[in-house]
Amino acid sequence: MHDPNPPIVYRHWLAEAAPKAAPVIATSTVLILARLWNAHGAEHSIGDAAVMGALAAGAAFAGSKLATGQHGDATAAAIGFTAAGTLALAGVAAYSDGIALPLLLWSVATVLAYILTFRHNRAERREQVAYDRATLDRRETQRHVETVEVIRARAQVEAAQAGGAYATALAAALTARSALPGYDPAAITTAGLPELPAATGKDGGR
Repeated sequence: MHDPNPPIVYRHWLAEAAPKAAPVIATSTVLILARLWNAHGAEHSIGDAAVMGALAAGAAFAGSKLATGQHGDATAAAIGFTAAGTLALAGVAAYSDGIALPLLLWSVATVLAYILTFRHNRAERREQVAYDRATLDRRETQRHVETVEVIRARAQVEAAQAGGAYATALAAALTARSALPGYDPAAITTAGLPELPAATGKDGGR
């Protein structure tokens, strides 16, 4: 049964802030690790840049295939493109000798991450609202059906009780009338009184 007064759940402020801070934390982590890699020999390393470029291209190709293929999956495609962007950002930040270009790419990546997160959250909220409305409609329909069935059952019980009381009263009246002097069963039949059920008629005739 639906609880009309559901308990109020209070979430910790960290649980509220974590989804909002996740994009900037992710891009900042990639930038920091890439700059540490730069300080440990990745700067101007053609081999390292080639590896990161190949990985980024492979991830982008996989994302495009997953997005446009016959059995495409939007979630898998988004993961592929996200991986491609992450690898590209890490490769450029690790290869560059300055900090300006890595910071520019970090800013662009952070903005794009927030845009994607906003669109994903909005789609989830839309689906949740639609689900809540459908659930409420089902509950209202079920409640209406249950109310109709209860009314019908009560009407049947009341009709059965009224019929039984009428039969009992009629049997008692006929029994009392038969005990009076001058009782004539033919006169009762001629008057057009309703017939009693078989079991009641036997009791009344005794």
